[in-house]
Amino acid sequence: MVKIKKKLKRSLKEAEKAEPKIELPPPSRNSDEPIAKKRKWINKQRVLIFASRGISFTDRHLMKNLQNMLPHSRPGTKMERKDTLTVVNEICEMKNCNKCILFEGRLRRDLYMWFANVHEGPSLKCLVESVFTMGELKLTGNSLKGSRPLLSFDEKFSQEPHYRLMQELLTQIFGTPKDLPKSQPFIDHVISFSILDNRIWFRNYQILSEDGALVEIGPRFCLNPIKIFAGGFGGKTIWENPHYISPAKFRQQLKRLAGQKYELKNEEREKQKQTKEMLQIEPADENDISNILRGDILKKAKKLTAKPIDLKKESDKAETRATLTEKKKIKEAFKMMKKQKEKAKELSKPGLVMKTKDGKKINKHKLKRLKENLEQRKKMKDRKKKAKKQAVRKDVKGE
Repeated sequence: MVKIKKKLKRSLKEAEKAEPKIELPPPSRNSDEPIAKKRKWINKQRVLIFASRGISFTDRHLMKNLQNMLPHSRPGTKMERKDTLTVVNEICEMKNCNKCILFEGRLRRDLYMWFANVHEGPSLKCLVESVFTMGELKLTGNSLKGSRPLLSFDEKFSQEPHYRLMQELLTQIFGTPKDLPKSQPFIDHVISFSILDNRIWFRNYQILSEDGALVEIGPRFCLNPIKIFAGGFGGKTIWENPHYISPAKFRQQLKRLAGQKYELKNEEREKQKQTKEMLQIEPADENDISNILRGDILKKAKKLTAKPIDLKKESDKAETRATLTEKKKIKEAFKMMKKQKEKAKELSKPGLVMKTKDGKKINKHKLKRLKENLEQRKKMKDRKKKAKKQAVRKDVKGE
């Protein structure tokens, strides 16, 4: 009997353990008491977004756009140029961040962006091209601040191993963790990463409806990947882009092409001259048989059998021709002088009608006024001359 009682007690205890205990709410509750929120914030990702000294204003605006877009990001102070990139790991530890986006500017022209998993790695270095901030674009799209995004990646990310690694790194950085205190429980925008021309193109769209209608929000930029390192901001190079050309080399190529324009023009001119020389037809020789046999053969035979030409006579003829041409020129000049004199006389005669070069008649009243003005000027000159003579005579007489 004792054994049976022990077995029953054990079975009752096991049944109590198996059945879950249901906690019933209290029958009455005070309205001032806050409701207990159950949060399971497991994925505690924090991204530090900051820049080094020497970036331009557009790059600074792009950095601020990313900080506003990611609710799990934290801002940081500018990094000095003297410091090495290994210092970034220590800065992230101080800020309690495990991911980092660093903007590195050079010569106030080129912008490099680092995406890194602190300490453990990997880290991706990219050249940023064709930057357009939200302030520049002024697009109609809009989204709630702190809302979670959908991340869409191109099919090419799953084809090659280095693109897969980039996809994983970008998802950990741009994907806001679930139940984040600063985030909102809404999904109203999409961040797309597409590959084209060996570059990653970044776009941000607003979701208008469930059908898939989208409107762009911004910003826009293009990432040209350079290298993937094993560690955080350093280590062994896992992958290197063979298609990458540095912006300094690209500028050198443009300068060389601009300098070669003059050389190319000279080469083209020389080629044109050579082609013209090749296409020119040489004049036919008089002694050529094909020319002799053409036309009247008898006349040509007489020309060939004619008396030899005297060089003295030909030189005298040439001199006489030159003198005749000079005389003709002199005669033409005299004729032009005579014509000009005759025109002047005709214009001075009374009763004639004055005309302009175009053949239009001049008004008679205007002519009269011009003549009167000329006469008055002559009279004034004569009076001045007489006054001077009289003054000289008085000085001589001593008056």
